[in-house]
Amino acid sequence: MLLSVRNLTKRFELHAAGGTRVVGLDGVDLDIREGEFLAVVGESGSGKSSLLKCIYRTYDPTAGSVRFAHDGGSVDLATCSEREVLALRGGEIGYASQFLHEIPRVPAVDVVARPLREGGAPREAARERAHDLLRRLRLPEELFEAYPATFSGGERQRVNLARAVGPRPRLLLLDEPTSALDPETRAAALDLLDSYLDEGTAIVGVFHDRAVVARIADRVAELRDARVDRVVPVEEYREEVVA
Repeated sequence: MLLSVRNLTKRFELHAAGGTRVVGLDGVDLDIREGEFLAVVGESGSGKSSLLKCIYRTYDPTAGSVRFAHDGGSVDLATCSEREVLALRGGEIGYASQFLHEIPRVPAVDVVARPLREGGAPREAARERAHDLLRRLRLPEELFEAYPATFSGGERQRVNLARAVGPRPRLLLLDEPTSALDPETRAAALDLLDSYLDEGTAIVGVFHDRAVVARIADRVAELRDARVDRVVPVEEYREEVVA
């Protein structure tokens, strides 16, 4: 098992609202195997993005464990040190949110190449792979050396996805990575996930588009009120989409 999530809980305290507490996750249990694509669905506010952020450690979980297979054993992403988390990001664990956050005045190709360079790839080899990924995601070549701050939402999403998949991580977390893409570019993005990543790469992806889920997932986890309501094979989910 590549990732085992147990009793994962996240509570937020809203100081601006008199200390009101909001439950983001409430005792979530999930297992993700190597090479599996687990789609996470549910209504807005059900905890989907909080789940990814707790796995990636953007959020510190309030309770529970997130055990990631590593070096013949496992590391608990919920409690390990910041240094350990940072060491796993990029090479071992990738993340693409809905929005690109990057240093200003860095060209798109260098945004994508940066995690490859940090993993030890020579500059030209990293940029060459970045060019290939951006082409496959249908980003116009005249934008490769431009700054993403000037891009449309869909163009920024393409840069963000290319950056996340570039190092071929063992675990890839996707938070609505295709929401701003046109149908042809969305299809190209899904083809890239199918063909570029290693067979052992596990993907946990949040999607609202039911057709995308039916097209690419192996299993579907539905969240409701901050808990996992059910986990079903994609075949069962497809039948419900058609019905």
